[in-house]
Amino acid sequence: MSRIAYVNGRYLPQSEAAVNIEDRGYQFGDGIYEVVHLHGGRYIDEDRHLQRLERSLREIQLPMPMSLAALRMVLREVAHRNRLTEGLLYMQVTRGVAPRDHAFPKIPVPPALVVTIKRIPPYPTDVDRWTGTVITAPDLRWARRDIKSVNLLPNCLARQAAREKGAIEAVLYDEVTGMVTEGAATSFWIVDAKGTVITRQLGHQILPGCTRAALLAELAAEGIAFEEREFSLSEVTDAKEAFITSATSFVKPIVAVDGAPVNDGKVGPVVRRLFDIFARHVKGGLPNAA
Repeated sequence: MSRIAYVNGRYLPQSEAAVNIEDRGYQFGDGIYEVVHLHGGRYIDEDRHLQRLERSLREIQLPMPMSLAALRMVLREVAHRNRLTEGLLYMQVTRGVAPRDHAFPKIPVPPALVVTIKRIPPYPTDVDRWTGTVITAPDLRWARRDIKSVNLLPNCLARQAAREKGAIEAVLYDEVTGMVTEGAATSFWIVDAKGTVITRQLGHQILPGCTRAALLAELAAEGIAFEEREFSLSEVTDAKEAFITSATSFVKPIVAVDGAPVNDGKVGPVVRRLFDIFARHVKGGLPNAA
């Protein structure tokens, strides 16, 4: 069966779906995107993703393409038309089609909305087989990383560098301060010798990850010690455990950084517990709202 996409009010086979070559997303990266995990027919952390979409759009002065209620209906219809209950949804809003000019169109045009979904493997059940390794790389992205913009060239270059070294992700750091920001497409976490879970605090330097937010809520509910603060590359080297989170990584243990094992190179007890906690969250045992 052909995959079905939603493009500016129409549901089309993806082989026939297209956008105008003067779409500002194509020409300038003038747009916002979200990626949402569909599991058991539920969009995981849907409210968080839609709230982040609204926030990112506000930050670049771009209106929502439709009401939230209408957008939720589109998301469900895309899943229904593709006959999927397990998948990964991508939605993108751009400033629309206008003659090429860096400034916004003098006469506003309707925002453009594209929604696609694809099948993904079943949710992981064996944490010991869900591990990965990372490299570290300078953070070359723009100053407003808290906006989920479609401008992802530095992220692509970092991910490619990781792939060429046999790793799954690049953990980025500030070249001036040596402080870690986040992964190229993930939130990055460490666990210190006391068992405290640490991830960088929110700000313009990192994306407010929805999986990050969900996991922090679960940490608080479970009474697991955590800190939101800057941490250095040397702290990563000394960490007892490390992991990444995202809509596609869930809670993914990192067992080596730049070729050196994290602690003993095996999944640690804290990350093992967090993997189980987040699995409950995904399967409906914990709240998915903000």
